[in-house]
Amino acid sequence: MIMAYYNNYVMVVIFIALGILLPIAALTLGRYLRPNRPTAMKMTTYESGNEPVGAGQVRFNIRYYLFALMFVIFDVETVFLYPWAVAYNHLGLFALIEMLIFVAMLLVGLMYAWKKKVLKWNSR
Repeated sequence: MIMAYYNNYVMVVIFIALGILLPIAALTLGRYLRPNRPTAMKMTTYESGNEPVGAGQVRFNIRYYLFALMFVIFDVETVFLYPWAVAYNHLGLFALIEMLIFVAMLLVGLMYAWKKKVLKWNSR
C-alpha cells in the first residue's frame, strides 16, 4: 500500500524531470546542429522582402487595443453560451439561474466599459 503511494510521486517526479530535460536537450541539440553563418546581409531587417521605410516604432491609438480587448472578452464569453443552450433541456432550473448570473456579469462589464467611454470612437 505504501509502495503504491510512493510510486505515484515517483511518476510525477519523472514527468516533471522529462518536461524540463527534453526541451532543454532539444534546444541544445538544435543549437549545435543548425547552420550558423551570419553575414551583414542576413543581419539586416526587412519587411516582406522589402527594405523598411520609416521608423520601426509606430505609435497607434490605444482605442484599437481597447476595442480588441473588449471584442475578445465578449466573444470568448459568448462562446460559453452555446454549449449551455444546446444542453439546456437536460440542465434544469439551476443552470438557468447560473447563466442569468453569468449574463448579468457580462452586462455589468459592458455598462462599466460604456461608462468609462471605452466604446466611444474618436478619431483624435
